[in-house]
Amino acid sequence: MKTTIDTGGRVVIPKELREALGLSAGQTVDVGILDGRISIDVTGTGMHLEVRDGLPTAVPDRPIEPLTSQTVRATLEQLRR
Repeated sequence: MKTTIDTGGRVVIPKELREALGLSAGQTVDVGILDGRISIDVTGTGMHLEVRDGLPTAVPDRPIEPLTSQTVRATLEQLRR
């Protein structure tokens, strides 16, 4: 799949690829060089530790949807294809 670099140095990721990876506008990605190629990796959700009830707990830096059994099932089905 081909795309173009604009005069500002931006590259548009084609809609088909964004949808397949679940990317959305404003989402952060990591860009680097890997084996002489440009690598764009989807970043995870930022986390930090807080002590809750005396125990360290990982807390997301931004609100995220709760993980449901329905989401897990849908993800498994998508991976099996």
